[in-house]
Amino acid sequence: MRRVAAPRSAGSRRLSSTDVTSGAGNDAIYFARITPSATIFVPCKDGISHNQIEDARADHLEAAAGELSVASRTGSIRA
Repeated sequence: MRRVAAPRSAGSRRLSSTDVTSGAGNDAIYFARITPSATIFVPCKDGISHNQIEDARADHLEAAAGELSVASRTGSIRA
């Protein structure tokens, strides 16, 4: 699988971002076979995710949705 560069609009929106290498198995693995793809990770309280007590801040979710919107509109996810 090749590494994909995600949009860099976070900086212009005064959001912090970090590139991470994830071992997460999700739909991006399968989509990457046919199109550039990326995953947007949102930090959760105490690092707990995929669990019924998962808790993410509303402003973090809004920021992630904004990044997804930018990528969708601009086609800025590129290989």
